[in-house]
Amino acid sequence: MPIDSQILRNARIYEKEKEKTIPPEARPAFHLSARVGWMNDPNGFSLYNGKYHMFYQYHPYDSHWGPMHWGHAVSEDLLQWQYLPVAMAPDKPYDRDGCFSGNALTLPDGRHMLVYTGVVTELSPDGNVTELQIQNLAFGDGLFYTKYTGNPILTERDLPEGGNRSAFRDPKPWQKADGTYRMLLANDHIGHGGQMLLYRSDDAIHWSFVKTLVENNFRLGLMWECPDFFELDGKQVLLASAQDMLPKGFEYHNGNGTFCMIGTWDDETETFTEEFDQAVDYGLDFYAPQTVLSPDGRRIMIGWMQNWDHCNLHTPDIPWFGQMSLPRELSIKNGRLYQAPVREIEAHRRHKAVHRDVYVSGRELRLDGVEGRLVDLEVDVRPADPSHMYEQFGIHFAKNDDFHTEVSYRPHESTLKIDRKFSGSRRALSHQRRAVFEPNGGRLKLRLILDRFSAEIFVNDGEKVLATTITTPVDAHDITFFADGDAVINVTHYQLEF
Repeated sequence: MPIDSQILRNARIYEKEKEKTIPPEARPAFHLSARVGWMNDPNGFSLYNGKYHMFYQYHPYDSHWGPMHWGHAVSEDLLQWQYLPVAMAPDKPYDRDGCFSGNALTLPDGRHMLVYTGVVTELSPDGNVTELQIQNLAFGDGLFYTKYTGNPILTERDLPEGGNRSAFRDPKPWQKADGTYRMLLANDHIGHGGQMLLYRSDDAIHWSFVKTLVENNFRLGLMWECPDFFELDGKQVLLASAQDMLPKGFEYHNGNGTFCMIGTWDDETETFTEEFDQAVDYGLDFYAPQTVLSPDGRRIMIGWMQNWDHCNLHTPDIPWFGQMSLPRELSIKNGRLYQAPVREIEAHRRHKAVHRDVYVSGRELRLDGVEGRLVDLEVDVRPADPSHMYEQFGIHFAKNDDFHTEVSYRPHESTLKIDRKFSGSRRALSHQRRAVFEPNGGRLKLRLILDRFSAEIFVNDGEKVLATTITTPVDAHDITFFADGDAVINVTHYQLEF
């Protein structure tokens, strides 16, 4: 199919040539990373013609944020990704300053529809630069996409009273059982901060405002963005990312983070009733997730594994920056969101090493066969003597004489901490995060998934997850265990091969 955009053509030529300079071992092995340049939010995470498609916010020409394109990759197993040519570039009057986040939907006629936010900056009469955010469509076949000639489909004229035209973005569409369509959009309101707006359509092209579905009222940060909305285990779930949050104990960290609201949905009145909210990830790097329903009915989530406060501090010579999280299977248990590593990863386990009832007291215990940077590690810890609780138990990984990252548990506080201050960072970043758990007599279950430049820790079968990126040289591959006091561990270790 001919490409009618020189801007898009240039981006495709550039990324194809530039990626040749990046050896495979300089990338994550099984986390999707930027083909070249910069990556942030996942976009259009969808299943189309038998493959998972992931688009992403993309600036191919620099490893720092810039005019947004849509990068594109496909996978059959959610772990091994094939790059496709950049799908969209900012080349129209309605998106000239960026093709921002959005989603994808398969239409009844077989077309793959992308819906996204276009950005146009304007100079106001007082000399200030303002940003206009408007919604647009593109249609394609999984490889080539053509922007809709009727764009934009939603503008500031379609906002409710008080809606901010400069913060109107991140469309999430879905089709209802009756064949009509709904779409959720993030917006800012001067009076109550973030809000989620519901729109309807009969044909997925012409949309009208229905109602404000959820209001922030400054409960969780200020602006909300990147919504996802779906049924899960008999409950309705809203995922969104909040800017400028204040902490609520250990539940929400300062700054930008992702939250989950669990509640009920009345389809007749289109009313979402909140019952519970929680953080989605308790680590250092996770934002803007999207989900897809797998063919076998699993709800699978992927987020951008990065933090806005840290992401523009690297040097310009780095050829790529930004990676997605491990895909996670979602469920509701005990009224809260649980997450498990996507089960497809188990097909890549090799060289199993098992150690049972290992006594740990003091520092730096090494176990045979337990090492590496592509690792699936399961650890159960308990006190050696329940009447004499240990003070702390921990694991050092991605370790050598100079570097390590640490995860540690203090049973008296019932807190788990991730700490990467010795992971190779040269900047004064936030290096620690903690999550709190119900006391369980010093018992804790950890599953640690390591890739070359990241760690994700699933705790108590997915009750909470802590994700972090690391910049540690890949030859730092030791894993050790330590305890202040006396602990006993069971360990199952696999090397991961791709």
